Amino acid sequence: MQDETLPHVAQRTIMEERSEELRKLAAIATDLELARELRHKAIEQLGKMSTHESLLVLLELVANEKLIFKERDFALKHAREIIKSSH
Repeated sequence: MQDETLPHVAQRTIMEERSEELRKLAAIATDLELARELRHKAIEQLGKMSTHESLLVLLELVANEKLIFKERDFALKHAREIIKSSH
């Protein structure tokens, strides 16, 4: 019985780690006090993850009017790439 729950525990841990990584990348991407290059790397990493969750984070960045237009456009580019790769 314990063996059956272990995969769920491991899967939950992986999902929690991925969620934490998404939160950290989103925080970096929106921190205007950080260097532009670092924010762009965070956006690129979100695009490379190519998951539904990373797509949602990228779309949140696109909708964030506090961000610089070029960064919002860069996030949109990566969101488009995720959408294209899913077809």
